[in-house]
Amino acid sequence: MIFDAKDRVLFIGDSVSDFGRARPVGEGLHDGVGTGFIRVISNFINGYYPERNIRITNMGISGNNVLDLDDRWQSDVLDLEPDWVNILIGINDVWRQFDTPDCCAKGCITPEIYERTYRELLDRTVPYVKGVTLMTPYYMEPLKEDMMRKRMDEYVAAVKRIAKDYGFICIDLQRVFDEYLKVRHSSYLTWDRVHPNGTGATLIAMEFLKEVGFDFSRLSRALSQ
Repeated sequence: MIFDAKDRVLFIGDSVSDFGRARPVGEGLHDGVGTGFIRVISNFINGYYPERNIRITNMGISGNNVLDLDDRWQSDVLDLEPDWVNILIGINDVWRQFDTPDCCAKGCITPEIYERTYRELLDRTVPYVKGVTLMTPYYMEPLKEDMMRKRMDEYVAAVKRIAKDYGFICIDLQRVFDEYLKVRHSSYLTWDRVHPNGTGATLIAMEFLKEVGFDFSRLSRALSQ
């Protein structure tokens, strides 16, 4: 696994990350890191890599978009001196274009603004961390011609492009959910095609763990003891 002993792994994003995490800093036992996918990641990492004593920090805030991250990046990321940063942002950047009728009249976050701001955040961060992992935003809708899904795909493509340019790990959550939705309806994962239930959170967490090199043989060894 890419995380070393005593590394601090910070997650930042919107409500999909937040999930009731502690304030001002989301970490610690019980529900300090919230009850979503970060809780699942923390369970696996601290359960099966106890010797590494990895510190998981959740700085997600419900409703955030990429400009909100820009506003709080110094205090909520850089000042906390993480070793690794995971970013999941973009859902609200798209969603507000559809559920708030006057959004574009006030100035919505276009793909261009989204990508430019995202890259600026990374440029501020790279010199101070061991690495960054990026999660694509997503919409749990298999019909690619759906208006919101089609728009979301533009932001997904931006994150993939950024990850490639910077050489970062990209966790493609849209692909993960697309594969699941070939078999089951989105109601098994979410009530609104955005906020994951326990099953959806587990899918996100397992994809992250796979991409960061979690040794799943540790589970089988533990079960065989």
